[in-house]
Amino acid sequence: MQQIQEPSRVTPVMSETDVLVVGSGPGGLSAAVSAAREGVETILVERYGCFGGNITQAMVEPIAWYRHENTIDAEGIGVEFERRAKEMGGTCNDLESLGRIPEPGEDIPEWVGQLLDADMFKYVADSMIREAGVVPLLHCMAVGTIMDGDRIEGIVTESKSGRQAILAKRVIDATGDADIAFRTGAPFRKDPKEALMGVSVSFGCSGVDVEELLDYTKKNPARLGDWAKQTSGKEEDLFYTRTGDAFTRAAEAGEIPEGTLRGGPWWHSLRETGEATYINSVHMRGIDPTDVWDLTKAEMEGRQRVMWAIAAMKKYSPGFSNARLRTLGSSLGTRESRKIIGEYNISEHDIKNQARFEDSIGIFPEFLDGYGVVFIPTTGRYFQVPFGITLPKKVENLLVAGRCVAGDKISHAATRQMMCCSVTGQGTGVAAAVSVRDGATCRQVNISRVQRALEKQGVRIK
Repeated sequence: MQQIQEPSRVTPVMSETDVLVVGSGPGGLSAAVSAAREGVETILVERYGCFGGNITQAMVEPIAWYRHENTIDAEGIGVEFERRAKEMGGTCNDLESLGRIPEPGEDIPEWVGQLLDADMFKYVADSMIREAGVVPLLHCMAVGTIMDGDRIEGIVTESKSGRQAILAKRVIDATGDADIAFRTGAPFRKDPKEALMGVSVSFGCSGVDVEELLDYTKKNPARLGDWAKQTSGKEEDLFYTRTGDAFTRAAEAGEIPEGTLRGGPWWHSLRETGEATYINSVHMRGIDPTDVWDLTKAEMEGRQRVMWAIAAMKKYSPGFSNARLRTLGSSLGTRESRKIIGEYNISEHDIKNQARFEDSIGIFPEFLDGYGVVFIPTTGRYFQVPFGITLPKKVENLLVAGRCVAGDKISHAATRQMMCCSVTGQGTGVAAAVSVRDGATCRQVNISRVQRALEKQGVRIK
């Protein structure tokens, strides 16, 4: 590879803080808000122009579609996302957690999951950040780390303001791709791209005949067992919202390339105004989310597939004959890339056997969705989330939150979920704050103090 020699430079320090969180998806947003609520100075750095990550950029609105009547769910800031958004008029009920199409005028139970309006959540996130006293920094990308031996002391950023540094006593990597941990030299794993979960381009439609769509879906309900390769058995007949076979029919007719789209549209939130705001039907495999060439290819190919999808839906999907494009995700929805090697690496066995840990920082229901494995928590089973999965090997005062925490392949199908990302985010935010206050490293932090602080913030530990 051809190389150039860059001149050495002096990088100005733009800010110093107690806790620095990089990335503002459900994990990073939870980490920043929870750290600030513990009374330590906290900066949240985000490369895009809004906070919320997968919710606002990739339009993934169903944060708790797995929730059913008997689910024992995570508590804390993730549930607060739903509550705050609902209070601000930014949610609707998720039919998948209800398990069927509701009857006209039916009261929806309180336990049903809330679909987050992706655009409204940008403002919800702003509000929560302001109220907690987090120092926000948008349009700023981390491009390097500042190290003193094996201890991280900050990051180097690039932005419209130039190349600058932020110094911090503790850093939380919530980038999703373990970008900060990677740049420190912390051990990680990443499967070949052919083995990674697919990426998505989400979209929404207006001009939808909602009544016709719901009537068809009610009469022709889809089941999770239609596509899941492995379940616990109870999931086989559970309802979900994929409607018809428009994409298969279009491919058979030669109207779209074979293999680019399958089945029919998988929609979530519907509005009385004739909008389907989140359709999750465009998936692409063989993409490495840490490769800029692959990202470019997937963004453009994904938008092409959206156009094919809408054309097929207009022709073959009940309720979509007058539909048109409403919104496109601003960034790819990515599910898997780097994962750190942690002090503890959570396993498939842990998830499926209700594991308990002395260093628990929260709980998450027995919910798996990935690699064709689907377990839905309808019976109240859950596992504890250990602090050790957020601690990367060989680097001190760095914590990791979100989908890149340590674990094996099947456990990733649980820990990647947005509500679980919020659990690891809140756990790392509080742990970072406690370690700063106590003058202990992240590895040496008193986990009992962390757990007590988390419980005061409304987190269920056991």
